[in-house]
Amino acid sequence: MDRDHSIRTQGVESSAKNKSSLLNGKILRQALIGSFIKLNPIMMMNNPVMFIVEIGTILTLLTVFMPELFGMEGHTGFNFAVFAILLFTILFANFAEALAEGRGKAQAESLKKTKTDTKARKLDDKGNIHIVSSTDLKKGDIVLVEAGDLVPSDGEIIEGLASIDESAITGESAPVIKEAGGDFSSVTGGTKVVSDSVKVRISANPGESFLDQMISLVEGAGRQKTPNEIALNTLLVTLTAIFLIVVVTLVPIANYVGVRLEISTLIALLVCLIPTTIGALLSAIGIAGMDRVTRFNVLAMSGKAVEAAGDIHTMILDKTGTITFGNRMAAEFIPVGSRKEEDVREAAVMASIQDETPEGRSVLELASEQGLQIDSSRYGEAEFIPFTADTRMSGMNIKGESYRKGSVDAVKRYVKEKGGQPPADLDEQADRIARMGGTPLAVAIGKEILGLIYLKDTVKPGMKERFNQLRHMGIRTIMCTGDNPLTASTIAKEAGVDDFIAESTPEDKIRVIREEQEQGKLVAMTGDGTNDAPALAQADVGLAMNSGTVAAKEAANMVDLDSDPSKIIDVVGIGKQLLMTRGALTTFSMANDIAKYFAIIPAIFTLAIPQMETLNFMGLHSPTSAILSALIFNAVIIPLLIPLAMKGVAYKPLPAVQLLRRNLLIYGFGGVIVPFVGIKIIDMILEVFL
Repeated sequence: MDRDHSIRTQGVESSAKNKSSLLNGKILRQALIGSFIKLNPIMMMNNPVMFIVEIGTILTLLTVFMPELFGMEGHTGFNFAVFAILLFTILFANFAEALAEGRGKAQAESLKKTKTDTKARKLDDKGNIHIVSSTDLKKGDIVLVEAGDLVPSDGEIIEGLASIDESAITGESAPVIKEAGGDFSSVTGGTKVVSDSVKVRISANPGESFLDQMISLVEGAGRQKTPNEIALNTLLVTLTAIFLIVVVTLVPIANYVGVRLEISTLIALLVCLIPTTIGALLSAIGIAGMDRVTRFNVLAMSGKAVEAAGDIHTMILDKTGTITFGNRMAAEFIPVGSRKEEDVREAAVMASIQDETPEGRSVLELASEQGLQIDSSRYGEAEFIPFTADTRMSGMNIKGESYRKGSVDAVKRYVKEKGGQPPADLDEQADRIARMGGTPLAVAIGKEILGLIYLKDTVKPGMKERFNQLRHMGIRTIMCTGDNPLTASTIAKEAGVDDFIAESTPEDKIRVIREEQEQGKLVAMTGDGTNDAPALAQADVGLAMNSGTVAAKEAANMVDLDSDPSKIIDVVGIGKQLLMTRGALTTFSMANDIAKYFAIIPAIFTLAIPQMETLNFMGLHSPTSAILSALIFNAVIIPLLIPLAMKGVAYKPLPAVQLLRRNLLIYGFGGVIVPFVGIKIIDMILEVFL
């Protein structure tokens, strides 16, 4: 189990490493070209703040070529400098957005390489095979997929069992077992069948497959703004309108005191006062948030889902296949009668040495973990006894000795037929295992029962630690299971969830989610089965496992390609990081205005009102250098903040009050101090040239 988990982790880390390297020279070049393409006013109108800056840039350019039209003869050099700085301000803003989009497009290109026009073996009503193109397959078609074939499109296995290589989609190197029926029957187009063959019912029409949808989403085409982003955008537009009115009203005030304000100066003042920093980075923050989720191998159907994850209060988790592996696995060897544990262990291994079922393999793994050396090559000539519904046992005959393991009743009957008698404490120990929610398997050699194998649905490694992380984030976890209360309590305690609901139905899950939502809480739900689909649709954030059914994935607004339910913790962290990044950069942008105000306002009025020089406590060289310094800082700070917008502000699980205090201290106070220092340094450099 640990070895498989290690392989799985290495695969995910490898995938994450590949995806983190998407920021390369090609993306940078494309982003640079995109910066100029996005100068199109129609595209700029999507960002009202930067659209105002672009209008100001055009007006300033007109003052350079037609100064007489604005009565600004003799100021061509200053006007051109203002124009150049404003142009770079817009280009830097466009570069941030294009860079964020570029990562998604690069990932989409890598996904498109896995989307090939493969040939499919389509079955007709009579079972005859027809070779067709995967692009001709429609929803409801039945195809045969054999070892070595690519799955032609999304679907569900309706017959057979196969090992599927999903590395092209998930980046995970270890193949997964998919079989007809149950919650592990869905397959994704572009994955490869490694062994055996299966019949698949296609569940998507051409262009509507899971891979098609994923490519479209990571490209960012049609990305809708989230409610928080819309609200912040509205605030920025409102502030821009207010400052526009303030700047316009300065003209008559300046005329009254005998100061003539040039249009380039007014534009510079407006650009410095409106929240250009956050306005320039807002789209990049949203796109980068979606990109971060995708790089964790989670496909978010909307930015709203990512953002909602940052405000989650309660998490509902399905037990089987989510918290636990979903397979019964050996947990303990229990001796009965006068036998010892090592006797049971050795006999269980002999009965399981050729057993390829999950239970059989888990017996060997447990014995190996307990120090028993296993050499299966020594038993190559032994007679393997497979499990059947009639005998309900399996085992091995070797050198005249018979080893058996199976249901307690079946093994008891077997030894009695050989003339043996079950130990007196056998039933007592078997009942104890059953009360704990486990399954007892009896182990026998010949006519003697040595003990029991305690099979249990094992909790996935690291779940308890992950749930502790959620608790520190203020998120309550509830496990839903169809098991009896005793079994549910045992699993809940082992996993470390806050609460559980035993013998739950799909209706119970929806009821719990609605009760939490009625209290004003946002709820996340993870699941993989068809019976989880209604709850996944009801939840604010529904995370379906990629190994689950088509119904579950269609109902959810996120799909975890690694089928790791604990991934929701990473999603929550990214959601909180997204909200914190917006808040931090908004705070920094607003605080910037204080320094720029004290740089430009004194510069505008000092010549006519000498007393205004008192406000020039930064000691800026001249009115011209003051305006240009503020403008240059306003432009330069945008590319300097792009890495922060792309990476996101680091999230720490702290109370809201502490987070707010920390945010104000770093980005509020820092947003005031940094511009003063930056503007002064730029002014000192300009002093050499002016």
